[in-house]
Amino acid sequence: MRTHSVGDGLQTHWLSHVPIPLFAVVMGVSGLGLAWRKASHVLGIPEEVGDGILMFSALLFLCISALYGLKLLRHPGEVRREFTHPIRVNFFPAFSISLLLLAVAALPNAPSLAQNLWITGAALHLLGTIYLMGRWFTQSHEISMINPAWFIPVVGNILVPIAGVPLGHSEASWFFFSIGLIYWIVLFTIVFHRIVFHHPLATKFLPTLFILIAPPAVGYLAYVALNGGQVDGFARILVYGALFLTLLNLSLTRQFLKVPFFVSWWAYTFPTAAVTIACLDVCARIGHGGLTLVGGFLLILATGLITVVFLRTTLALLRGELFIPE
Repeated sequence: MRTHSVGDGLQTHWLSHVPIPLFAVVMGVSGLGLAWRKASHVLGIPEEVGDGILMFSALLFLCISALYGLKLLRHPGEVRREFTHPIRVNFFPAFSISLLLLAVAALPNAPSLAQNLWITGAALHLLGTIYLMGRWFTQSHEISMINPAWFIPVVGNILVPIAGVPLGHSEASWFFFSIGLIYWIVLFTIVFHRIVFHHPLATKFLPTLFILIAPPAVGYLAYVALNGGQVDGFARILVYGALFLTLLNLSLTRQFLKVPFFVSWWAYTFPTAAVTIACLDVCARIGHGGLTLVGGFLLILATGLITVVFLRTTLALLRGELFIPE
């Protein structure tokens, strides 16, 4: 098996370098599957496309969970190092978010499975939110440590109602939605201040700018689930805010093209899929022709982007460049 030299000629096993942000792969692929499932209702695309992608995302979840579980057993010190890292620790809730997305995926065909996935994912995410916010309150942090990945633990709560409401957990869904919405606004202000008034983000973290898109896009989907499917003024603010942030990020394409491959490329994927789903959902509810065109364009963009990132990740894996020391 491949080993890597770290400092003073020490050799480390590749398994010790399996990163927790790898769960973003599950988020991106499952988001794409849900986008294609939504497109089947709006654009008449066969449902089998979305269902196939979602089954693949479930397989990826099992494989990545097994891989990281082995790392935990054999290299617990490396897991602790990630858990105490000021940036990487924010990716641990990507595991619970993956469970919540798989609950949404399972909802139409396996409601009992969806219920179990939702309960587990929501409980783990709440515990992760409490732990990380408590850590923010009690430890010193430099502004340079902050990037949009800090949204993941808190704003992930917004995702809970999407499966929670259909499963009959309305009040619990309002609870999680309130947490995510309130602290999204707080964190957005802090992150915006850091980006504008301090040193630019390190190159490898530039893709995390796409994470800014996810909270209003997912927030729209959660809000219409909670309010009975009404696309009211607040719903429009959320979805159009997400579309603006998408345009803003697309205007920075030249900068993103300069970023060499890192696992952080997966930050491009779930937010793009989320805004695609939100836009297609608006199309389904209000039947706006212009938004249908936008939704179709975003579906093509999300599919192409996620395909490129997945293939580039696979190439890095085959070359032995994926699980390496930072």
